[in-house]
Amino acid sequence: MKPVVITAGWLVVAADQSPRPGWELRVDGGKVDALGPAGTLARPGDQVVDATRAVVMPGFINTHHHMYGMLSHGIPVRVPPSGFSSFLEDFWWPQVEDRLTRELLRAAAGLAAVEMIRSGVTTFSDILEAPYSLPGALAAQAEVIEGAGLRGILSFEATERAGPEVAEAALRENYDFARAAGSGQVRGMMCVHTTFTCSVPYLRRARRLAHELGSGIQLHLSESAYEPRVCRERYGLEPVELYDSIGFLDSGVLASQCVKLTDRELDILAARGVRASHMPLSNCEVGGGIAPVPELLARGVAVGLGTDGYINNFFEVMRGAFLIHKARLEDPQVMPARTVFDLATRGGARALARPELGRLTPGSPADLVVVDGNLPTPITGTNLFDQLVLFRNPADVLSVMVDGRFLMQDGRLLTIDEAGARAALVSAARAFWGLDHD
Repeated sequence: MKPVVITAGWLVVAADQSPRPGWELRVDGGKVDALGPAGTLARPGDQVVDATRAVVMPGFINTHHHMYGMLSHGIPVRVPPSGFSSFLEDFWWPQVEDRLTRELLRAAAGLAAVEMIRSGVTTFSDILEAPYSLPGALAAQAEVIEGAGLRGILSFEATERAGPEVAEAALRENYDFARAAGSGQVRGMMCVHTTFTCSVPYLRRARRLAHELGSGIQLHLSESAYEPRVCRERYGLEPVELYDSIGFLDSGVLASQCVKLTDRELDILAARGVRASHMPLSNCEVGGGIAPVPELLARGVAVGLGTDGYINNFFEVMRGAFLIHKARLEDPQVMPARTVFDLATRGGARALARPELGRLTPGSPADLVVVDGNLPTPITGTNLFDQLVLFRNPADVLSVMVDGRFLMQDGRLLTIDEAGARAALVSAARAFWGLDHD
């Protein structure tokens, strides 16, 4: 690929730096090569892209996705769940996860990739639970994601809920995929579900495998009051206290949800260097509650944002994070737009233990997004993050680049057939829902 110079109306290097009007960046060899005022970087033979009416910024990082959730959007629910455990046991497990096949996973991953690119997401971490799609489920997803050109971390949610054979196969799926994927653009990671679907010996074994791989491990943590209640009944401990008592927690752990945590648990997570993923919208959908994200940030915990496979419009997720904590704490100064943008970029990079991502500095991977800056009110250096977080949408994402390669340019997807991906999911969903074909 020839070097590319993108001249921006506004260049966002990172959330912790002032936006730079009229600057450009040069991309070479998949990396950011240089930054400078407009007209100073282009060399003979460079491709020059005019984005002077746009904002050029780091790509978003979705730290918690369930791509297979695409199949369930709007699915009829015979009996509305009465609570979180009912949501899992009466609906989500039997009607969704236990019926997934590798063919369905490919269809879901295709349109999920389209949605992520159009939403400005360049890197994501996905968790799959499809107990009867093993083995080879992660490889099926990886094939689609590699073709789309996204940067991803794929994992299988290992639990014991479907019996010992599936539990063993789930650990093996994670281990084999992570080892084979190595440190490429699509990587693997060990993953377990919760303290109420995994025994202590099983959790310990998964943690040992993660240490052996050097991959880290991710899990769902206290998504509602259900897990803490069950954990206290079984062990006399809160979930974080249980994990800490078995030596599970360290900086290699990514905990998602983190909704119902005590102050002591917050302190333990911070002390152990555990990272967190925040899903402001899906936590509302299941009636879980609102995660204490400002409290986590105050303790120095690395926090990123996730869609949870629910509402995958990343701008909506940012708006949720911007608004919901103001309401919870009755404080309009909590979670300003710059902080939220930071969670969506640098925070996500830290949460995924990929500190080289989430910023556009010389030497960093060229993962960037070009967003239309043609708003009805002016962009200034002091309101740019508010304008992006509150008043932009996927329709305003013009171009997306990952590792120096355009995945979308001027609104046109270059690496994936959007119409084909949509048609495949439509067909798969109709069959999955048991609807007659027209």
